[in-house]
Amino acid sequence: MQSGISASKELHSAFQTLVSSPNQRGLLCTIDKESLTPLTALEPSTSSFADDLSLLAPHLLHNVALYIILRRYSASETAPFIAVTYVPDSAPVRQKMLFASTRLTLVRELGIERFRETIFATTKEELTKEGFDKHDKHVKLEAPLTEEERSLGDVKRKEAEEGGGMSQRKSHVASGVSMPITEEALSALKRLAGGSGDNLIQLKINISTETLELASSSDAPISTLSSTISATEPRLSFYRYTHEYNGSTSSPILFIYTCPSGSKVKERMIYAASSRSAVQVAAAEADLIVDKRIEASDPDDISAESIDADLHPKAEVKKAFERPKRPGRK
Repeated sequence: MQSGISASKELHSAFQTLVSSPNQRGLLCTIDKESLTPLTALEPSTSSFADDLSLLAPHLLHNVALYIILRRYSASETAPFIAVTYVPDSAPVRQKMLFASTRLTLVRELGIERFRETIFATTKEELTKEGFDKHDKHVKLEAPLTEEERSLGDVKRKEAEEGGGMSQRKSHVASGVSMPITEEALSALKRLAGGSGDNLIQLKINISTETLELASSSDAPISTLSSTISATEPRLSFYRYTHEYNGSTSSPILFIYTCPSGSKVKERMIYAASSRSAVQVAAAEADLIVDKRIEASDPDDISAESIDADLHPKAEVKKAFERPKRPGRK
């Protein structure tokens, strides 16, 4: 799911000001008329990130979504900023989905190499000193970017230095890879693409780091597929479906997005907004091309019959027009 929204010239300008202005702690952004636009800068900043979080308080409303860019680390570091998507539970449903589906666009267009991590928050308390302390206990901040992302970030910065322009805005995301993935998960997708190993790869999203991880790798016949996919947590699954149809055998790759009704609201939004990214990552990084996408609330909704109906829809047979008989004739 992608929103089609892009960053405005005003946002690019405001972000460059933030990058070059140590007296600014952050930048607030919103979506206005199909465009990411700046709202206000958070200033003046002090030497304490924790103390400066008080600058956020007046802007965090209980029913309005917001993007927040914060300078958390020294400007001398590779990625000094973090990007926060603040989507309170009381915000309108359409606004929730729009902000969730556009959050990757924000860091993509401003330059993913500038951001140490992205955070998804639903309450004001998560964006206080205590909230960040709790967050840090669950996230290893020393290496939030993969080695590949760091290397690509260095290349982009060198291009910017040599060209003196805005080339740092572009990143590997622009080529279609919009979400980090662990090596374990990537290796499993590559094996599936090569036709070796298991035929079902289930991915999950680490909500704290918004990284694709391997949930499980298994060999599942179509008869046990629904019971093999997790019934309690959302999953982004890739399945090689080997079957016969009209006398010929084929093995299409299916992408199956499942989100059980009991999933948390934050999980539902992040998975819904990231399913397309998973397909892009598989294609760009593992040469795994999806032939058919399937979405279901629960794995029980998936069966050989439903998949076959999607893959091989029956042609509609139209009856020939019959001229009505004239009155009085038998």
